[in-house]
Amino acid sequence: MYDTAPRAFVVDERPNPSTDFFVLPALRASGAKVVRCGFDCLPSSEALDGAVVLFVRYVPKQWLRLVESVRHRLQKLVFFMDDDVLDVRASVGLPWRYRYKLARLSSFRRGWLQKQRAELWVSTPYLQQKYGSWRPKLVLPLPVYEATVGCRVFYHGTASHWAEIKWLYPIVEELLRAEESMSFEIVGGKRVYGLYRNLPRVTVVHPMQWHAYQAFLATPGRDIGLAPFLNTAFNRGRSCTKFFDITHCGAVGVYSSNSLCADMVQDGVTGRLVGGDPDEWVRAVQALAHDPDLRSAMYVKSLEQLQRLAAG
Repeated sequence: MYDTAPRAFVVDERPNPSTDFFVLPALRASGAKVVRCGFDCLPSSEALDGAVVLFVRYVPKQWLRLVESVRHRLQKLVFFMDDDVLDVRASVGLPWRYRYKLARLSSFRRGWLQKQRAELWVSTPYLQQKYGSWRPKLVLPLPVYEATVGCRVFYHGTASHWAEIKWLYPIVEELLRAEESMSFEIVGGKRVYGLYRNLPRVTVVHPMQWHAYQAFLATPGRDIGLAPFLNTAFNRGRSCTKFFDITHCGAVGVYSSNSLCADMVQDGVTGRLVGGDPDEWVRAVQALAHDPDLRSAMYVKSLEQLQRLAAG
């Protein structure tokens, strides 16, 4: 255990199972205060005084230079791998682009890591034996899945909703930052995935045909649906089917107050109507997320309204 509970800067390309299963449990068990950093997220040199820096699989160039300048001030430098990324021969047969990445960020860093007196942490006895001269530490995985009850927010749009998808991004970003138990689901292709990929707890669902989408809506687990409406010429001709879809999911909706849905939704009874201020959307979603009883009551009223509409 670290005597002074230092900060441990974990450097990984993006959220990944290697870090979550192996690295974080080991560091937290040691008492270290974990700070996660991406390749381009560089702390000040002063922040690294007495700290641990741990690279997960890769050593990016910008971090290499930073570590060289402060190595004498670090408590410890660690490299963790759960594949044989330090031996370029081990990747024979893999796609060449991936092999190039491994060589550039891992295999070719081996000499540098040893020169910097880095500790080696590995995930398997095979790697521990292969790199025995380095005296590697074997790190065993621990489960990270917890049976917590969270709130799932969703937005299901099409390619014609790109403006709304972009508009929602900072709202979703703030919600996921503030609400650790919240997750977000969105329908979209590569462009949507590219936009949302770096946010935590986001699921991007590939677009599907109508009959498949209807079955998809019937799967449980969604709580709050988003239905923003940007005042464009194309949107002004849209109907309010979002109310049907969100209710079909067993969820309640947050709708734009300037959309056609405003004529169908009773604010605070069958959903929430909010204006164009993103902060107002964040507050509305958070209020619903924190009050499951209110969501249940709103859903019942929404379902009753749909039944009345169906009955004519």
